[in-house]
Amino acid sequence: MNKPFQFKEFTINQDITAMKIGTDGVLLGAWCAVDKYPDTILDIGSGTGVISLMIAQRSDAMTIDAVEVDENAYEQSVENFEQSDWGDRLYCYNATFQEFAEEISEEEETYDLIITNPPFYNDDFETENESRNKARFTSSLSFEELIIGVAKILSENGTFATIIPFKEEVSFINLAKENNLFLNRVCRVQGNETSEIKRSLLEFSFEQKEIKEENLIIETGRHQYTEQYINLVKDFYLKM
Repeated sequence: MNKPFQFKEFTINQDITAMKIGTDGVLLGAWCAVDKYPDTILDIGSGTGVISLMIAQRSDAMTIDAVEVDENAYEQSVENFEQSDWGDRLYCYNATFQEFAEEISEEEETYDLIITNPPFYNDDFETENESRNKARFTSSLSFEELIIGVAKILSENGTFATIIPFKEEVSFINLAKENNLFLNRVCRVQGNETSEIKRSLLEFSFEQKEIKEENLIIETGRHQYTEQYINLVKDFYLKM
């Protein structure tokens, strides 16, 4: 599973990071809105850098920063950024998000779009592999720490987009609201028509507006993708 993953306009090497390409990151990178032409973008917990690269492909933002705490994932992001066509717009920091947010807010800088595929298994299932734990478990960055940090460094008219387990949706939305971040868009994701809702794609801002709700079904059968899913990801996956 360590061979490079080839997208239409870029390649992802994933040989040195514990976090491989997964559907969640690709869904988020394709779904989050860039129609407000954000100038400054931040990807929290970049892993391989796939979301940052998708956003670079989709937008003209001059600054796309990523922050990644795990050394190997950080190196992988940097390598993938440098090999892409957008290396001059992409920059990765090796730090915890908490440290990073603190520093950015002290400099009074903000981001127009903040995006994250956050760690979200709780501590009950931690594995022996420390890098994988960092990437997959909330002990390294709780939802609360994430939201508090985002609220500090999101620009006044900015957008915050994330993907989380559906079962966490209500509590996450409430946590966000406590920090003046209001849900604007939600897309609930099912593997197929009969499976339960697995993921929620969420988009927040400091502005309360009517919530746009949608559902996404990925497959009708094994590798038989729905038109809605194909339309979402066809600019990225080679075989779509």
